Amino acid sequence: MATAYRPYEPGTEPRGHLVPAALSAPFRARVWCEFLYLMISLPMAVLTFVYAVTMIALGAGLLITFLGVPVLGAALAGCRGLGVVERARARALLGLRVAEPEPVLRGRGKRGPVAWLGALLRSGTSWRHVIYALIHLPWAVFAFTFALSFTVYGWTSATYPLWRWVFPRYLDQPGIQVFGDDHGHDFYLDTPFETAVTCVAGLLVLLLTPWVMRALTSVDRIMVTGLLGPSRLASRVLELESDRGTVVDTAAADLRRIERDLHDGAQARLVALAMDLGLAKEKLEDDPEAAAKMVDEAHGEVKLALQELRDLARGIHPAILTDRGLGPALSALAARCTVPVTVTVELPERPAPAIEGIAYFTVSELLQNISKHSRAHTAKVDVWRAKHRLLIQITDDGRGGADTSAGSGLAGLAERIDAVDGVLVVHSPAGGPTTVTAELPWR
Repeated sequence: MATAYRPYEPGTEPRGHLVPAALSAPFRARVWCEFLYLMISLPMAVLTFVYAVTMIALGAGLLITFLGVPVLGAALAGCRGLGVVERARARALLGLRVAEPEPVLRGRGKRGPVAWLGALLRSGTSWRHVIYALIHLPWAVFAFTFALSFTVYGWTSATYPLWRWVFPRYLDQPGIQVFGDDHGHDFYLDTPFETAVTCVAGLLVLLLTPWVMRALTSVDRIMVTGLLGPSRLASRVLELESDRGTVVDTAAADLRRIERDLHDGAQARLVALAMDLGLAKEKLEDDPEAAAKMVDEAHGEVKLALQELRDLARGIHPAILTDRGLGPALSALAARCTVPVTVTVELPERPAPAIEGIAYFTVSELLQNISKHSRAHTAKVDVWRAKHRLLIQITDDGRGGADTSAGSGLAGLAERIDAVDGVLVVHSPAGGPTTVTAELPWR
């Protein structure tokens, strides 16, 4: 398993910011992108709402004639088109990457506009776009009003000392008028204390602005992801298709490895053994001593071939795992590791055979990685059950820096574990220690 280890480079530690994050947050581009998103949301929401309501109402009213069906189809198609714009806007301003929803699927063998229109009307994704168009407007009105008022109040109050001179010069009043009545009771923010309090209040509002923007746009993120993205069922189908491809590729690679090991190992040794025995047979009458020596050498070759076949069978599925379970199998595996390994297995019962095999080979690959790359002195393997999950944690005191980037052994192992709805987590800072945790389904 070729997992790379990055050497530790001095000076790569994260450095502290000169300005605290809380003070610089109102000036960051992310906050202003979220503010811009909320400002644009209102006109976009009005457009989508008016289009959806008008077209749906027109189509429903025309259903007594044939024209209602294509009008409803146009309404759904238009909402899907506006959904493309909304996803692009969320990606550009919020950094939210939502996958394209599943396309309109016509029945097998059906072609033409009528089939496409029928599939469009039956598509749940299309109707979710309509729901988004209807419910987004009330929220966009609230978010637009709140974000604009909050931002304007914060900046105007925080900068009040800079522009208060406008009131006495151009408006003939000492400052911002808080209230006034017909009896001459007026209150202005004009004293130094009142100006300072106004400025402090504005600064506090500015410091809260990033949190307000994040809270408001979080609702938009949920709506865009849930209504304009692929459905959970479609996402699950794509995930299962990807996992199936990983399983097929892994199985094909294992078969190629077994074929290569048989061809280059046991098969080649048995062919040589057959030739040696043939020569020994020819010399049996002429030179019995030489024939006996050749038979003795052939006997040694048989032992080596048997050992290679045992190792190959153990690589396919070890007999000790089938007969005695995960604990003894992992102990036997740890005994062959070049690094001293402590194994602790606490399982009330045996998991499913397929999961048990995946757990065994996961530990096998990780221990090989420790032997080849980690420069560790000791390692530890812990296996336990947590509800409906099987957890495996392997820790070593090596140099760390395990790289899980694409193409490494850990990346391939993570793909195989993910194919059975498992998770592989690697924590390997430079200098160590390294902790690899694998989580597998129990059944």
